[in-house]
Amino acid sequence: MAAVCDVCAKGPGFGHNKPWSKKKTNRRWNPNIQRVRATISGTSKRMNVCTGCLKAGRVSR
Repeated sequence: MAAVCDVCAKGPGFGHNKPWSKKKTNRRWNPNIQRVRATISGTSKRMNVCTGCLKAGRVSR
């Protein structure tokens, strides 16, 4: 499953792990994506939605 919100298109952030030894390795921060059944214009549809959109009420379950 792709880590992208279907509502706000929020995707993963990229950066580096930086331990004490200063040896940088690549990593990514995925958004908290939940698969919910949302109602859009009367029909229900499964969507990948981030928890920020759920809390803000951009999606009605």
